[in-house]
Amino acid sequence: MIVVGGAAATAHGAARLTQDIDIVYERSPDNLQRLVSALGSHHPYPRGAPPGLPFAFDAQTLRNGGNFTLQTDLGAIDLLADITGGGNYHDLLPSTLVLNAFGRTVRCLTLPKLIEVKRAAGRPKDFEAIAELEVILEESQR
Repeated sequence: MIVVGGAAATAHGAARLTQDIDIVYERSPDNLQRLVSALGSHHPYPRGAPPGLPFAFDAQTLRNGGNFTLQTDLGAIDLLADITGGGNYHDLLPSTLVLNAFGRTVRCLTLPKLIEVKRAAGRPKDFEAIAELEVILEESQR
């Protein structure tokens, strides 16, 4: 899994807080089953969906879909098959690094790639974050 979005920005030192964690996941059958095993007991449910909507969080559901915005007992998690400006897990892998963040070792987008995908997403909140990320990148290159 690759941490992208606001949590990746935080891992690189950004001060901006995020309410969820965005993860680009590898879609092999084995990894889909690992995701189900890891998250299944935390009651994942589509964020914003009405209560009682039939939803089975299983490998078949993950295979049939791509991007899932979920609320869990752990908090909000966005499972993303791919992201604008970056592609899928395998496309992004060369632009990642392993960081110690959030008390764990996590694979995150590199700072230049994170800036690139935020720019490609084109959302106002991304443009606000880019300015801070560019300063962090500039300082890291000194």
